[in-house]
Amino acid sequence: MNKNIKPAAAKLSVLRQFCNYIPAHLVPQLSRDTGVEDKARSYSSWSHVVAMLYAQLTHALGLNDVCDALRLHSGPLSALRGATPPSRNGLSHANKVRPAAMAEQLFWKMLEHLESLSPQFGLGRRRAPLHRFKRAVHIIDSTVIQLVANCLDWASHRRRKAAAKCHVRLDFQSLLPRMVIVDAARPHDNVYARALCAGIKSGEIVIGDRAYLELNHLLELSQRRVYWVVREKQNLRFDLIENKPVVPGSGILRDDLIMLNQGVQARRVVALVEVDGQEREMIFLTNNLEWSARTISDLYRSRWQIEVFFKQLKQTLQLADFLGNSANAVKWQLWTALLLMLLLRFLAHLSQWSHSFVRLFTLTRSALWKRIDLMELLRSYGTAGGNFRCLGQPEQAFLPGI
Repeated sequence: MNKNIKPAAAKLSVLRQFCNYIPAHLVPQLSRDTGVEDKARSYSSWSHVVAMLYAQLTHALGLNDVCDALRLHSGPLSALRGATPPSRNGLSHANKVRPAAMAEQLFWKMLEHLESLSPQFGLGRRRAPLHRFKRAVHIIDSTVIQLVANCLDWASHRRRKAAAKCHVRLDFQSLLPRMVIVDAARPHDNVYARALCAGIKSGEIVIGDRAYLELNHLLELSQRRVYWVVREKQNLRFDLIENKPVVPGSGILRDDLIMLNQGVQARRVVALVEVDGQEREMIFLTNNLEWSARTISDLYRSRWQIEVFFKQLKQTLQLADFLGNSANAVKWQLWTALLLMLLLRFLAHLSQWSHSFVRLFTLTRSALWKRIDLMELLRSYGTAGGNFRCLGQPEQAFLPGI
């Protein structure tokens, strides 16, 4: 921390400043639109949202943890637009019966609102190793959220295990999610591929691992003039059309033009990629016939960003202990985690935060009830001349699923 800068005192608590980024009209409006208002009698929808955000910010271990803490701070809590502390049964019932569609819509509305406040937040910037790309690059992948097997029949995954799965399409430039699907973990990833790629425009690029190598879907993307890069599956059948020359010592072993089943023409690039300090041979497929083989390898390396996104979501936020066992309660908690991550990333953008996402989270958590200026607090932590690095760098080549 810069000892020459001391955060100024403020009339509002840090938690209140944090929640003030959510427009006052938004939660009541979504409550009416999604039918939550009909199920909210003595415990308001706004109080519910605040309680769920507080549970994420404090890593609450259970319902009693949230309810006791908010009851202890009921005075400062009431200053948050009249929010009230919940009872244990009240919070549990709200998570179970109030449609999680409200939390989902709240996330997307907040993303739209924050991008309107700061357009650069949504646009992002060019990142290594794809500095030269002006077109949008999307990364699709999923992560498994482990749950308790003996009480979650809806999420049965494997023997004696239960899990939910979060499918994400991440914008490489802004590092913000553009499509999220939360569901049980049993269905294969390629079941959700079309939904994840539905909003991608002609000329843009989508990158996925071998789980998304589904030929009918790839053919549809090619027909929409969307460029794709995926890892090759084992035993993939194709016809070799042309073997292109490669430069010795460049790390590119083969560069072939092939024809896949369903009439999909593609490039097949075999490259050496450094993983954990060792070079590993990997095979990439793409429908772009003009890029260099090194560009195709660099595009796949950019998948590192979504792995870091998932790591921060699961290891920093509260997605280990759940406040309810129903599918609706799990979705409430996961969408609230995404909302909190969005708000923290926006604070990092405004304050030009130069440290890790974990440190941003822990600093905010430690000052929730203090009356100090939140933005000055963040700016006082050595941000002068720093680089925003809430996510990892692509050069840390980590390619999972090998």
